[in-house]
Amino acid sequence: MREFTAPALARVDRNANLTDFIVNNAAHDPHHVSFRRRIGSQWHDVTAGQFLYEVTEIAQGFIAAGINPGDRVAILSRTRYEWTLVDFAIWSAGAVTVPIYETSSAEQVQWILSDSRAVACIAETPELSSVVADLKPDLPQLHAVWQIEDAPPPGDVGSFTSLRRNGVGIPEAVVEARRSTVNAESIATLIYTSGTTGRPKGCALTHQNFLAEVMNVTAQLGEIFERPNCSTLLFLPLAHVFARVIQLASVYQGVTLGHSSDVKNLLDDFAAFRPTFLLAVPRVFEKVYNSATQKAEAAGKGKIFARAVTIAIAYSEAIETGTLTPKLRMQRSFYSALVYRKLRKSLGGRATHAISGGSALGSRLGHFYRGIGLTVLEGYGLTETTAAITVNPSRGAKIGTVGQPVPGTTIRIADDGEVLAKGPIVFGGYWRNEAATDDAIDPQGWFHTGDIGALDEDGFLSITGRKKEIIVTAGGKNVAPAVIEDRIRAHALVSQVMVVGDNEPFIGALITVDEEALEPWKATQGKTGSVTDLLTDPDLLAAIDEAVQYGNKAVSKAESVRKYHIIARDWTVEQGQLTPSMKLKRNVVMKEHEADINAIYGR
Repeated sequence: MREFTAPALARVDRNANLTDFIVNNAAHDPHHVSFRRRIGSQWHDVTAGQFLYEVTEIAQGFIAAGINPGDRVAILSRTRYEWTLVDFAIWSAGAVTVPIYETSSAEQVQWILSDSRAVACIAETPELSSVVADLKPDLPQLHAVWQIEDAPPPGDVGSFTSLRRNGVGIPEAVVEARRSTVNAESIATLIYTSGTTGRPKGCALTHQNFLAEVMNVTAQLGEIFERPNCSTLLFLPLAHVFARVIQLASVYQGVTLGHSSDVKNLLDDFAAFRPTFLLAVPRVFEKVYNSATQKAEAAGKGKIFARAVTIAIAYSEAIETGTLTPKLRMQRSFYSALVYRKLRKSLGGRATHAISGGSALGSRLGHFYRGIGLTVLEGYGLTETTAAITVNPSRGAKIGTVGQPVPGTTIRIADDGEVLAKGPIVFGGYWRNEAATDDAIDPQGWFHTGDIGALDEDGFLSITGRKKEIIVTAGGKNVAPAVIEDRIRAHALVSQVMVVGDNEPFIGALITVDEEALEPWKATQGKTGSVTDLLTDPDLLAAIDEAVQYGNKAVSKAESVRKYHIIARDWTVEQGQLTPSMKLKRNVVMKEHEADINAIYGR
């Protein structure tokens, strides 16, 4: 199939804007618990009425500080309650939010503040405030910086308390008037695409883009968002469009929302918060699975766990094919009591669904999680499409695909296999960059995603590779690296994989080791030492060989990895090899590991 359109389930009023969500919530049920805010180790309820009051208070502070309609205000912070609070306050003051990842370098922060022409910035910590304060002399339009944390701010940076206090003299009617200046066509945010090459581009998303996305996706996934006492814990960076849409969808549907930035203790937060649905990138689901596998093996229950995995996958596959038997139901029930219940409890015990995006989860893990009682719905999208352009339905999901078009969206497959999109969720262009806009949107209005994919007869999309990442070997074979990379990365000991082989005689790979997973593996194997010490260890090599061979099963011989090189140091966002959304910066890795790639090919 070359094209598929999903009819819209909701239409956007041209006079609407995103602040309508919180105003309507407070008017409809001011005592509803809209948020659970963590202060220290305790979670505190925030009602819809209280949230609107706090948003208005911050908006008054912005107006008192001279922020005008259409002005850009940056947020430089990890995911936390105040991020959401400030986001709505910026819109309530008639302004535009510019998110910046807290992991960004000073140079990246300067570029975004300069290119967006931000007039103010909210920074989370004294360290981040100092970064902005140091840049301020070179940013003439940036006239105000405030700090979220209570610690003394540096230089002329103001406190969050002072921002609230300064707006006392501004009547609430002024905020309402400002809020009313914003309509669906107004720009809501400039999200600078992290990108894998070059300077980030400011993606201008309107209130209509977000409204169309949120209203249609939540209608499409009503079983998840309309469940009684529905809640979710947001831990992905709110600077990324995926988390931002879930934030808005939760507020729109009255889902109780919590925030966490402590990824290392995420399971503890799940246990305390007990969300009814989750959202994450595939790496999170891989780590939960790998950790459970290692714990079972360390406890001498590896065979039981492996059997439980087999039954869970078989159960999910039988659901999809309509071949579920009484015997399989009974086996699944047995392992649910023995294994699956504990896994679900580690995620809080109440979650029935999860939404995954950013990269491919893989069919095996998709079937495993559905088999244990947590249906992971894969979706697909970009910043330019306001997050998802496709998502799997809560009922009738096709594991291994990224779902059907979001209602109101059309997907087309071009002659070269590229995925094209059109609809109200597709952005209108990049901020102050007409050339980049013309490259992304053709004269007929189709947005070119840069990804290669296929549509089945029911409109389910499968992504098979990235157009710009297609590797062409010396023998002329076209290879999409994502397929085999996802399979290899599924192994517990593997952290990251990058397939190489452009203009080379065969396909090779660079592989990094997951240091968290390495520790329990060393304990079971009686090993000591770091990754560097174990690079030639026969047992580690055998484990990585196993991962590579599993990956090779998914592709033809010409596409399979013949040789690989284990890298002693993992790739991270902080060191610059990964984008904040955990995508590989292939050009960076290629440059840093030129010698390792040469070694693969005997040079």
